[in-house]
Amino acid sequence: MKSLFQSMTTRVFLMLFVGVLLSAAVSFGLALGERQRLIGQFRDFHAVERVAQFVLSLETVPAHLREPFFSAAAGIGMRAQFAAPSEPITEPRSPLASLLDQRLPDSYRIVSTSANPTDCAPTPQAPRRGGPEGRGRCEALLVTLNDGTRLHISVLPPRPPPFFPRFDLPTYGSLFILGVGLVAAFVARMAMRPLKQLAQAATDLGNNIEREPLPVRGARELRQAAAAFNLMQSRIRSHIRQRAHILAAITHDLQTPLTRLRLRLEKVDDTELRDKLVNDLSAMQAMVREGLDLARSMDSAEGMQRMDLDSLVDSVCSDAVDAGQSVSFSGTTHTSLMARPIALRRCLTNLIDNAIKYGHEADVHMAYDGGFALIRIRDKGPGIPEAEKEKVFEPFYRLEDSRSRETGGTGIGLTIAKNIAEQHGGTLTLENLRAGGLEVVLRLPAQRPQRA
Repeated sequence: MKSLFQSMTTRVFLMLFVGVLLSAAVSFGLALGERQRLIGQFRDFHAVERVAQFVLSLETVPAHLREPFFSAAAGIGMRAQFAAPSEPITEPRSPLASLLDQRLPDSYRIVSTSANPTDCAPTPQAPRRGGPEGRGRCEALLVTLNDGTRLHISVLPPRPPPFFPRFDLPTYGSLFILGVGLVAAFVARMAMRPLKQLAQAATDLGNNIEREPLPVRGARELRQAAAAFNLMQSRIRSHIRQRAHILAAITHDLQTPLTRLRLRLEKVDDTELRDKLVNDLSAMQAMVREGLDLARSMDSAEGMQRMDLDSLVDSVCSDAVDAGQSVSFSGTTHTSLMARPIALRRCLTNLIDNAIKYGHEADVHMAYDGGFALIRIRDKGPGIPEAEKEKVFEPFYRLEDSRSRETGGTGIGLTIAKNIAEQHGGTLTLENLRAGGLEVVLRLPAQRPQRA
């Protein structure tokens, strides 16, 4: 779960999703508040208009018929009766009383009063609706007619509309959230795709400096990033080639004077001195050859082609056995991979030669694990101290107990092997065995053929 939230795609999705939901909630709240305000204004206007029409109509009714006329008010959400002489007046006037005072002529006097307990009681003409509190809050008014008659009118506002519109809120809410989620996922994926392509290109660049350049397309910022990445790749490739060519030229040009020196040393009369000088010269020539091999390992000009890994390892082990080396081979991976055959063969040969040199025998075992082919090469040598495991991959580095030219070599074999492994997208690690000896693990990305 933690790795999921560390993904940039997930973060962009959550920001879009939560942002849109919050914006929608704020917009919905503002719209709903405005809707409630407009409905309240319309409800007050409608209530004032009903009371005003009732009062104006009552002016045309004879005095002895007014009381029977009061029963008609219940049908329009009001109750009317003659006010008692001691009816109290409430100050200040309610908003409804003020609106009614503005609606009626100036000859009418409208004030607020206290509502009676029976004002909100349901009647056959106006039954109770809604909750236990009826349709709303009763408001009592004292209206003085032109002839001085005082009326007690209680107005029962119409039932307020529900807080939410009348639709299936869970269904429409779920559809809205689903729609927002789909849009956010699409935008997040579209926005993060160029970054993923750039990250994949950077990873591939570490494995293959000759990879195809990124296509320069999309938005202006993406085109600039792709062009900068392609320029960086071109410069790195140029620097690597220059370094490899310089090293190859130096080591190649040293071969000629070293050969002349060897021929001249053969003319030295002192046999003991001649043998020492020849041995030193042979060591120098070996270092020159290893330097040339190192330059070639850094140059990835060899073409990639699909090959069967089991056959390649089996062939390398068979060649070692034919050369008189103690090498055993077991296990299969049934995988293939895109590789440079000569370079990968050199990598395996260096690892086996290293095991033979220090452990006198090599046990090669192959296995497949989650998209990677594992090639384990074990020996029975002294192993490598923990502090020296990373240093042995440095060029021309040798352990203190292997400085002898006869057993220590030039310290370049593991460097070449690691360079080749990384060029193929793999890794090379060293582990000391509990029973003694060293295990070299070559991990390469490989594919198994699809089965019908």
